[in-house]
Amino acid sequence: MRGGGGSPDAPGTGPAAAAGTRPGAGGAMARDPAFVLRYLAEVEELAEDVLAARQQIVDLDAKRNRNREALRALHRDAEPDGKAMVCFGDMFVELPTAQTKEMLRKDQESLDEEINNLRRELRVKVNRLFEAQGKPELKGFNLNPMTAEDMKLINRILEG
Repeated sequence: MRGGGGSPDAPGTGPAAAAGTRPGAGGAMARDPAFVLRYLAEVEELAEDVLAARQQIVDLDAKRNRNREALRALHRDAEPDGKAMVCFGDMFVELPTAQTKEMLRKDQESLDEEINNLRRELRVKVNRLFEAQGKPELKGFNLNPMTAEDMKLINRILEG
């Protein structure tokens, strides 16, 4: 323990210091229990938003993987002019394979777009949470992947 006191109630330790109530720790507002409670509620709400967004991304990614598996199975097994059984809620419907593949492709595109939007929003939510906690912004967290067009341009530059 610091200062040789060994007491858990030494100045600058314990719950009072964590809440900012020790002398010189942010003024009268930090000593106000209502202010501390509002601050903790705000941080908790921001953290819940981050966790909810992450869970939504995981759920959509699982759906995207199931669609990918279905597309692959249709590509591998079905005849182009055949029929496929498709589940809509609690009902199975027989549809032409080509129409089923097109529906799955469109669903994949919308899922990709929604996941990318959620990831962009997640970056903002995480930064807000860190700001509320007084932590510095994450470095490198706002990077975006290179597109195929970007890679082509870089390859042209490197080739000469």
